[in-house]
Amino acid sequence: MKNVARPAGGSPEILTLAAAGLGPVRPERFAERIYETLFHAIVEGRIAVGSKLPAENDLAALFDVSRPVVRQALDRLREDQLVESIRGSGTYVKEKPGLAATPQDVEPETRIGHIMNGLELRLVIEPECAYLAALRRNAQDLDKMERLLEGFEQANAVGGIAHHFDFGFHEAIASATANMRFVQVMKTLEYDVSHAVNMLRHLMHIPPWKRSQDAMDEHRHIFNLIREQDAEGARRAMRGHIENARTRMFNSRPGL
Repeated sequence: MKNVARPAGGSPEILTLAAAGLGPVRPERFAERIYETLFHAIVEGRIAVGSKLPAENDLAALFDVSRPVVRQALDRLREDQLVESIRGSGTYVKEKPGLAATPQDVEPETRIGHIMNGLELRLVIEPECAYLAALRRNAQDLDKMERLLEGFEQANAVGGIAHHFDFGFHEAIASATANMRFVQVMKTLEYDVSHAVNMLRHLMHIPPWKRSQDAMDEHRHIFNLIREQDAEGARRAMRGHIENARTRMFNSRPGL
């Protein structure tokens, strides 16, 4: 995670490419990344209930961003009722709230509908992305997919936070279509389904969803089909992967 300010030894152009891939760097994107990283760490139990989070200055140094960026991320965690700030003491991870803790809470049925709508959209978009990616991918696309796959598998093997590798792999497939409209649609889905699932499971006191070896194998299989330019096979494999992901997400047994 790079700072909005110019880093030592780096140009604004390098910063832009590293942080956003294209276009200007927007501070709110950094806040989104920090929020998601802390969100997953909390709901997956890596940061225990009752733990005190580091001070804003320390978090800013850890993520290499400004304090206002950290503050935006913490504000969102407070809105989700995952943390609370105690004046003069700090910010602490809260106990899991009830499903109807406050009147403005979204009902579980609405959350589930949101999740299912997102998965339905992915079932329409992503198999076609895989199909076109198999036809149009180049060496750089394949290199990027493989790096993300390896990062995903390594992070998952040690129990690390892997959602950014997971989504990055799917986004790399969209990019390999050479149609930026697919990439734009995928960006609107970034973290959407996994975030909604994790929040719902958190509120319902269900153990966090853990990626299985099957999911890892499915990613690798899709990559191999795209590399081999088997467009129909890639389309079928991606559709099967999304359908299997839906089953895994709603399975309450840990480890599946």
